[in-house]
Amino acid sequence: MNGESQMGRVRPHYIKRMARDLVEKHDEEFEQDFNHNKEVLKQLDLFESSKVRNRVAGYIVRVLGNRKFDE
Repeated sequence: MNGESQMGRVRPHYIKRMARDLVEKHDEEFEQDFNHNKEVLKQLDLFESSKVRNRVAGYIVRVLGNRKFDE
């Protein structure tokens, strides 16, 4: 890449929407730890696909980090 900055992966809008909605509904259950959030989502039993569950868990970490940064 020779000095070029790398861009992150683009997440689909439905992943972002699900993550934000879940944080609003279950705010006290989530933390800034991916593995913890993954287990919480597994207990909520909302996802058939582990790939989607993991993407949402990862974006929840970002949502909580941005919220902490905004405070």
